[in-house]
Amino acid sequence: MRLLPVEPAWRLAEEAPELRWLVTDLWSHDAVGIVGGEPKCCKSFLALDLAVAVAAGVPCLRRFVAPDPGRVLLYAAEDSPAVVRRRLEGIAAAAGVVLSDLDIQVITAPTLRLDLEADRRSLAQTIAHFRPRLLILDPFVRLHRIDENASGEVAPLLAYLRALQRRYALAVVVVHHAKKGAAQARGGQALRGSSEFHAWGDSNLYLRRQGDDLTLSIEHRAAPSQKPIKIELAQAGEALGLQVVDQPVSSQPAPLSLDERITSALSGATSPLSFAELRSQCRVRNSTLYERLAALTADGRIVKDGEGYRLLS
Repeated sequence: MRLLPVEPAWRLAEEAPELRWLVTDLWSHDAVGIVGGEPKCCKSFLALDLAVAVAAGVPCLRRFVAPDPGRVLLYAAEDSPAVVRRRLEGIAAAAGVVLSDLDIQVITAPTLRLDLEADRRSLAQTIAHFRPRLLILDPFVRLHRIDENASGEVAPLLAYLRALQRRYALAVVVVHHAKKGAAQARGGQALRGSSEFHAWGDSNLYLRRQGDDLTLSIEHRAAPSQKPIKIELAQAGEALGLQVVDQPVSSQPAPLSLDERITSALSGATSPLSFAELRSQCRVRNSTLYERLAALTADGRIVKDGEGYRLLS
């Protein structure tokens, strides 16, 4: 009989290991996960931007630092080698680096089937030989002939990729499509096929397009997620890459609190204001206004007399 290892609760580690990033705030160091979204949402561009950032040690999307650069192994099943090279050259130019200086190795096999044992062995042997820091597989639908809706068929493929990640200490990015008509669903729930995809990822990036606006949502298993950010595909000469769109700072003043609105109304009045007059100017419920007037009176900031409320001078 072989017992499983057991520890008393009081002897368990007090703190979780410090989270390390492959790309800060975007992808944890040895994470597996999904870059997902509907067609024409720049999923492949985002995956290639991750590749350039990791290979060059430059910020992804010109914003997110890549602190631990290393080799990238890429399989782009839907694009010709010429298209892959052209896109990488444009992203590299946008990042201020030269593609020929980057250690990005591209698998050029015409097919790669992760539901076939021979292809699994070939991929594992290729990873063992090149020892990449990051493996990118784009897209998942070209890597198999299974039923993506069947959890029992999807789970073994994802488990194989998880095993590669653990054995070779690398990060794995899988590009995957969203369901049709799932524009209003959360990013993970919008992914096509089994819920195994969403559950599998340590770091997931979801792209969504609404009109001309492209939004990136970020999700992590072991770290807080950022608010969705707006990005765009921008071209400047030979440089073509995604970048974060900085939201303009509003020139509108911050709205006043109710206490500030009350004191402002009283300071501008030439005589005490009645409760009804204050309610008309402050536009709040009676109970709320009563509560704040009582608090301001108790603080000695206003006073009530027979004519109404006034500031205490």
